Amino acid sequence: MVRDVSFGQYFPTKSVLHRLDPRGKILMFIAYIVIIFCTFNYVSLGITAAFTLAFLVLSKISPKFYFKSLKVILIIVILTSLLNLFYGSGEPLWQWWIFRITLNGIHRAVFVTVRIICLILASSCLTFTTSPTELTDAIERLMKPLKVVHFPVHEVAMMMSLALRFVPTLLEETDKIMQAQKARGADMESGNLIKRVKALVPILIPLFVSAFRRAYDVATAMECRCYRGGAGRTRMKQIHLSARDFIAFALTALMIGGVIVCNILLTATI
Repeated sequence: MVRDVSFGQYFPTKSVLHRLDPRGKILMFIAYIVIIFCTFNYVSLGITAAFTLAFLVLSKISPKFYFKSLKVILIIVILTSLLNLFYGSGEPLWQWWIFRITLNGIHRAVFVTVRIICLILASSCLTFTTSPTELTDAIERLMKPLKVVHFPVHEVAMMMSLALRFVPTLLEETDKIMQAQKARGADMESGNLIKRVKALVPILIPLFVSAFRRAYDVATAMECRCYRGGAGRTRMKQIHLSARDFIAFALTALMIGGVIVCNILLTATI
């Protein structure tokens, strides 16, 4: 399971999405999060899903990495869908004891499932096509107006970038620890839930020790390189908006406009 996690990784390929301005990608992702929860009928939901698939194709990244991202949250998606399926309002289509399935519950389950899947795919696409350095620069640029109120913009952006960068590293470390414990005879797959939770203790303790050690090494390396925050720092690569960024903005605006029109003209399903 740990090996299947690909969220937070960056895949350097030559695609249109890789060449987009990271600031624009973050803004478009925020707009996408807002609009995906404003889909109230199947047409608007289909528009957002179609745009999601289009961006996945444009990223030129193998679909297996996106499937790995979905595999991790599969249980959460199933549980959330079941909760919405059995708690819908209206006349029951099927009922047993306190459980009942309604048409409204089916619609809610479908919408919730598609929304979660699209969000995971979109967030994975953002991290797959944007390096941690670009994310740091973009977040810092976007939060630059907060410097007026003495908000530590550069430090927050750096912390977010480091946290995102070490997600795949810690997952790889977890997998190594699990394999080492299994080689010593640890049983982590049998027994009830309580026994499985107790079996994770020999994994969590070395993982925390390794995480703190890595954090200390990073802090030492930054001090050795005379890192003193963002004051007076320059960037090797400057980010600029280009024609392709404005085309991406236009496509995102088209998606938002299509969802709004569908919500106005068509009857809401949920």
